[in-house]
Amino acid sequence: MRISLNWLRELVDITIAPEELADRLTMAGFEVEEIEDRRAWADGVVIGKVLKREPHPNADKLSVCTVDIGAETPSTIVCGAANVRADVFVPVATIGTYLPNIDLKIKPRKLRDVPSEGMICSLAEVGLAKESEGIHIFPHADLPVGSDARPYLGLDDVVLDLTSTANRADALSMVGIAREVAALTGAQLKLPIVPDVLVKSAGKNLAIKITEPQACPIYIGTSITGVTIAPSPLWLQQRLQAAGIRPINNVVDVTNYVLLEWGQPLHAFDRDRLQAVAGGKTLTIGVRFARSGETLTTLDGQERTLQEQAVLITANDRPVALAGQMGGEDTEVGADTKNLVLEAAIFDSVTTRRSARSQALRTEASTRYERGVNQAELEIACRRALQLITELAGGTIETQVIADHRPDQALTSRTIELRLERINQILGPIYLHGNPQANGSTPSEEDIGELQAGDVERVLTALGCELLPAEQPGDWSVTIPPYRYRDLEREIDLIEEVARLYGYDNFCDTLPGKTEAGYLPDDQLALRQIHAAFRAIGLTEVIHYSLVKPTEENQVSLANPLFVEYSALRTEMLTGLIDAFQYNLEQGNGPLNAFEIGRVFWREENGFYESDVAAGIMGGDATRGRWVRGGREQPLSWFEAKGRLESVFQRLGLTVEYQPDRRNPILHPGRTASLWINGDRLGTFGQLHPQFRQQRGLPDEVYVFEFNLDVMLESMIQEDSLASLFQPFSAYPASDRDIAFFAPVKFSVAEIERSIRQVAGTLLESVELFDEYRGANVPAGKRSLAFRLVYRAVDRTLTDDDVEPVHQKVREALEEKFQAELRS
Repeated sequence: MRISLNWLRELVDITIAPEELADRLTMAGFEVEEIEDRRAWADGVVIGKVLKREPHPNADKLSVCTVDIGAETPSTIVCGAANVRADVFVPVATIGTYLPNIDLKIKPRKLRDVPSEGMICSLAEVGLAKESEGIHIFPHADLPVGSDARPYLGLDDVVLDLTSTANRADALSMVGIAREVAALTGAQLKLPIVPDVLVKSAGKNLAIKITEPQACPIYIGTSITGVTIAPSPLWLQQRLQAAGIRPINNVVDVTNYVLLEWGQPLHAFDRDRLQAVAGGKTLTIGVRFARSGETLTTLDGQERTLQEQAVLITANDRPVALAGQMGGEDTEVGADTKNLVLEAAIFDSVTTRRSARSQALRTEASTRYERGVNQAELEIACRRALQLITELAGGTIETQVIADHRPDQALTSRTIELRLERINQILGPIYLHGNPQANGSTPSEEDIGELQAGDVERVLTALGCELLPAEQPGDWSVTIPPYRYRDLEREIDLIEEVARLYGYDNFCDTLPGKTEAGYLPDDQLALRQIHAAFRAIGLTEVIHYSLVKPTEENQVSLANPLFVEYSALRTEMLTGLIDAFQYNLEQGNGPLNAFEIGRVFWREENGFYESDVAAGIMGGDATRGRWVRGGREQPLSWFEAKGRLESVFQRLGLTVEYQPDRRNPILHPGRTASLWINGDRLGTFGQLHPQFRQQRGLPDEVYVFEFNLDVMLESMIQEDSLASLFQPFSAYPASDRDIAFFAPVKFSVAEIERSIRQVAGTLLESVELFDEYRGANVPAGKRSLAFRLVYRAVDRTLTDDDVEPVHQKVREALEEKFQAELRS
């Protein structure tokens, strides 16, 4: 926002230099991007009076003017403007003046053999317009000749181009900046006095109908009759120009002026045009969402096709303006306007942002509504506009109607508990007598202290807060002013305000004397190990969007999606990996063996849930040099894929059990297992179903897995498997025993292995299945299994007397628990 210092000085008593003010505002969080010193644009330009104009003897389009500029003798100036004439007051650039906007220094010279002592200036030459048809003629009846012309041109001013953060909606107004400057400098605040207005009737021939109270909680409509449209007075035009707004007419300029002064957008309708659009004798102004297919031509002359997110102002349900953004062309105030309807309303910030985005339209009004306009000062801004309109355009205030749907008027104030101990804990020590480092000296212990209660009370009171002592000494109950209601919500917000206004440079910046070496939390360390383990088996990490197409009932749908294809959150991660696998094959890149760690989301009857998942896909022939197999591919078998996972679990120190699983329809029912860790379900591992594989055009054997990451992390952290522990090797030889038997198919190898380990005890070092057979000479419903058991002791060489009793227990347990028929 562009801040005129002349205007600001009317609102707050400040005497500091513009550069110092800009520095204080920047340090307080309002970045001043540019200081525009308009005084330099016309330094040396004075008021002159044209005494006589005569044609140039040697040029048809030039005039020779005799101009009184307050010197002993009038100056002769050659002028090429067609509108120059005698007895008018004009700005004159005297000899030696430099005009930076046109990069010209005025020197004595001759124009067609006639000497010229200066230049009569146009607005373009002093930087107030891009182009000018002629010289500028002051409208005043009498002016002091020879005096500085800058006050009459509005160039005795300095403009600060200031940027505020998104949470400071109050900073988009002159009153808001004046409050901030008063708090920073301790100067006296002088807000404009806004008188009450006299309204003849409360609702004659004017009604308000708000069908969307959430989008528009309050709307004030005021009817004014008998206005006269004319150019605004010079002071108003100059203030708008300094703020970067083009003056239009007195009524429109007043609405823009109040927008800049109080930060409250307003809009004026031509009452007669509004009635013509509405039709009928009565007029009902409404607020509603647009219907699909409706159109509206806005003030910029563009016909807009409205979407359902757009919020409209209507007249008898016919669109006349985009709420909080821009008015309509059919109801704009023009030179022939006699009657007005002034709109003063509050529009919801989220709704306005969505509406503006749907139309790709951003205006000064929408910028303020999107950040949040102060509801408590709506009536003040409305009265201020009515005061200025009646002063500058005349007219009578006939009718005012208010539709107020605000749920709780008490929301305009808030009380927060604040603790002095917490302030000093967060902000740390301060320099008691200013920052000595600014002067190059080293601070001593006497220079450092803590914030006192008086400092806190002074800062917050300057912001407009009311502080009441709490029960504990050094604690306050702070009431937030209405204009900071949207910004100050918690104790930490008040602490930030104390730091900001006390001055960040007044706090000590000494670093701690000792620092602790950095380290990773256990869960982060475990997560890195999981990443490394998956990469170690040849999987490439991939990342997919969390947004997918809505295909399932339990998906979480977005309220405002950008595209239909990305309108819901994923419930699983296998689909994305399979799509990536298929895409790489179709592009000729070969099989993609990959893993992904991300989050899935789902919905149940009692709420929304989310969980972290590790998923992966494996398939194809990952080897190179197929010439040894005659160029034929060798697909990955189920046991090879399982072996890769086993190496991951072994590296991570996880003991995983496999159980048959048939619940996932895209996986092979006979080659799918659920995985378990200490009784907790880890996830699923299996081969893609042949029918699904044919539909997607995938190779014969493709395997996928999906694990619950929280179960993996919890097991790794609890079992203290994050750090590798050395286990000494036994110096004594092992004793091997093989055992073969027939066992019913219903018993899994995992169950048999677990039983063998339990029975064999500490002497058993390892057990490994090395053969499985089904077919001839094997009883129906059974299979032949062969295990190798390795026995070893750490303190001696085992003998047959040591091993055989243990091995016999294993045989007996197999016969008893698993109905085994021993073959060896």
